[in-house]
Order: sequence, then structure tokens, then C-alpha cells
Amino acid sequence: MRFRGAPQNPPNRFERLRYEPDPEAAEADGLDEEARPLAPSVELLRDPSRTIVATNSSPDIGFDASLNPYRGCEHACFYCYARPTHEYLGLSAGLDFETKILVKERAPELLRQKLRARSWRPQVIAFSGVTDCYQPAEHKLRITRRCLEVLAEFRNPASVITKSRLVSRDADVLAELAGHDAASVLMSITTLDRELQRRMEPGASVPGKRLATIRALRDAGVPVGVMVAPVIPGLNDHEIPAILEAAKEAGAGHASMVLLRLPHGVGPIFESWLEAHFPERRSKILNRVRATRGGRLYDPRFRVRQRGTGFFADQVQSLFDLARRRAGLAAEGPTLSTKAFRRPGTSDDQLALFR
Repeated sequence: MRFRGAPQNPPNRFERLRYEPDPEAAEADGLDEEARPLAPSVELLRDPSRTIVATNSSPDIGFDASLNPYRGCEHACFYCYARPTHEYLGLSAGLDFETKILVKERAPELLRQKLRARSWRPQVIAFSGVTDCYQPAEHKLRITRRCLEVLAEFRNPASVITKSRLVSRDADVLAELAGHDAASVLMSITTLDRELQRRMEPGASVPGKRLATIRALRDAGVPVGVMVAPVIPGLNDHEIPAILEAAKEAGAGHASMVLLRLPHGVGPIFESWLEAHFPERRSKILNRVRATRGGRLYDPRFRVRQRGTGFFADQVQSLFDLARRRAGLAAEGPTLSTKAFRRPGTSDDQLALFR
């Protein structure tokens, strides 16, 4: 059974009733602590959503429209800011988030309907605005790939953020869009330390394969950058220069970073994870995080939540900016174009032949 990121299933903040496991029951079954399963198996559940493109007006996010084929994420990153979204489904932000994966099977069909509608204004659609669109279920289900194929058909621009080498499988479709200046990829790398990565992101691709994926996408002609996210003060911030240098060598053209975010129930999960994996550094790391959040574990204000405030936040940002410039990486990715957008089979598409 695969190792999980969250150490437990914390209570849903919207539910009045909560389940508390009985340790005496486990003992009655004759299981000692090491023999008990680390986590339940993954369940894939149908998501009945009738729309697929979500929009937002947040000043912290660099896109207005996003598409998430899955809810929950088997990458099991213990720090994931999206964990609380599972609470809206009556589930937990802990183990439920990484083992109960909701699948939007109709995503490609819904996307085609959206793009064909006259009301659609061509714009960049971001993949993985919430959970990773290239998590393990995508290997067989291929929902993300089929959505990209729809976008290529309409020549609507797409940007992808992922921790998975699986994105290289779709380099052909992304390269087709890139030929119209309509595709870019950000590879998220939090650490180059294989052991630390295994603890932080047990279901995601290892660092070396992420770097190889950057190289593969670059060779395919797809603009690709690196995102150092999240930066956890006292844990992985010292790795920023090495990550950026390695990404540049692999072929990345731009870089960005996001400071650790711990909304709602993610804070207690983070504290429990530190106690389990780095008890000797727990206090230092928590104090550093609080120092970037005005004395709390999280500050949800716009324009602050992704950057933090205070001396340590400024120090991390300065380190990143200096390392980015030294590595020769741009601060922003390419501006994607909607000029090639078309609606196949419509009068607009036919008229385009005479332009």
C-alpha cells in the first residue's frame, strides 16, 4: 500500500458529527502499530459536474479560466492548499483528499460544448488550477489529453502546471498548440532531495524525472518553465538556487515561486506531518512560517497569501530573484495568443480560409 501524505483524516469543518477511530479495536484485531495499513486504497468516483471551465477574479492568480479534470489528488502532497476543497463534498482534507478522487468523465465533451458556444470569449485555459491534471488516474483515463485535443482542435490556448512526468506523453498535442503560440507548461519542483521529496509528495514524480520532462518538452518545442512551490521557510528555501540552476540546464525558460499556504485544515495536517518527519525542526519551521504570516500559520488576504510578509518572506523573495537572474531565467512565461482560435465546421472557420 502506497505511503500517504496526510498523517490522518481530520474532521470536516462543516460537519457536526465526527468519527474517532478506536485504538482498542485495532488492538483487539491483533495489529500492532507497524502492522496497520498506512492508508486506505484509492477510490475513483464519478463527478456529475455539468460545467467544466471555472472562472475567477483573484488578483493573485495569473489566469481567469481554469479546468480541473479531477477533484482530490493522489500525489498526496501534505501541504496542498487545495485539500479543504474536499470538505465541500462532505469529505476530509486529510486522507480522503488523496484517496477519494472524483473524476469528471465528461470533461472533453463539456469543454467542446463550451468552446463551440457563441458566448465563449477565446482565452487561456489553465490546467491544474486546483489539483494536478496529470495525477496517476490520468495514465489510463486520459481525460486531460482528450481535453487538450479539444483545445488543439479549436486552437484555444492552454497553460499547464504539474508535478508529473506524464505531461511529456502529451508533448505532441502541446507542440501543436505551441505552433500557434498557444501553449506553455510549468513544472513544479519543490526539492532536488529524493528522500525529502518522497516524504513531501509521495505520489508525484521524482525530481530527476521532472527535470527530464522539462528537457523533453523543450525539445518538442513547448515553452516550459519551473515553479518552486511551495517554498517552506526552514525546510526547502535553501534549495532555491540549485533548483533554478538545474531547471535552466534542463531547458526551462522562466521561473516563479509561491510561499507555503496553509488554509483551513491544512495547518493541522502540516503540524502533524512535521511532528512525524522532522520533530527536531518542527518549532523552527513553524516559527518561520508564522513570521511570514503576521504571527499566524496563514494570512488569506489577496496580494499577500502567496508571498507572505515580514523579514523572512522578503529574504526568500530576494534569494529567489537573485538566483533567477543568475540562472538566466525570465520572470514571466510567454504571452499566449488567441489569434488562431477557430470553431471547426462553422462559418467562421470556413471564412478563415479566405483571409
